[in-house]
Amino acid sequence: MPISDLLQPQILIFAPLIVFAAYVVFGISGFGSTLIAVPLLAHLFPLKFVVPFFVILDCVGAINMGLRLRADVMRRELMLLIPFMAAGIIAGVWLLVQLRPELLLGGLGVFVVLFGASYVLKRGQGFPLPGWAAAPIGAFGGATSAVFGIGGPIYVFYLAGRSGSPDQIRATMPVIFMFTTVARIALFISAGLYSPAALVAAAALMPVMALGVWAGHHLHLNLSRDTVIRVMGAVLVLSGISLIVRAWSS
Repeated sequence: MPISDLLQPQILIFAPLIVFAAYVVFGISGFGSTLIAVPLLAHLFPLKFVVPFFVILDCVGAINMGLRLRADVMRRELMLLIPFMAAGIIAGVWLLVQLRPELLLGGLGVFVVLFGASYVLKRGQGFPLPGWAAAPIGAFGGATSAVFGIGGPIYVFYLAGRSGSPDQIRATMPVIFMFTTVARIALFISAGLYSPAALVAAAALMPVMALGVWAGHHLHLNLSRDTVIRVMGAVLVLSGISLIVRAWSS
């Protein structure tokens, strides 16, 4: 994609608005930026352009949030997840080459909608999960992260099932993203997916991302626990619907 295409009016108007909204949600809940932004940005750019440049924003945003909220991180659950996430990311690269992305995207959209609805209705209680669930959930989340840059709902499902509070989940998700984004950036570089236009887009939208995280963090401080839970669930439902629409139109 040539750099000149980034100067189209619809891109200059809508791309910053999408990124800002996505990172307001990220600042509130600790996840959801990719779920919101990637399906919408894919209407402006090719998907293979969106995922590599957006993962740079996610990496910086995750480091920012992870350092700020590190006291509430669920460290034991992270240690259980990371090895399986790594295996899933490697498998996801293979899937990206072998399978039609819209099939996986549609399936993930259905999962996200169902989980988001249950999260709202059950008021964030989640489903109790044993420690061994880290293996399939970590691997699946790593695979979907590699293919689409989307794994947040899967990790939230696991952390909620391991009795994580909304504050613990909000703190742990950025640390998970720190790991997955660095791994994906390395893979995308090795695959030659970073064009000059992708780097320019990431650099241009970095201030918008920072402003969204700041706004979301301060908004979170003014919301009750139940409101935060419902916001997280609503984000999943809306994002899942967007994923299904995107897969259907592909």
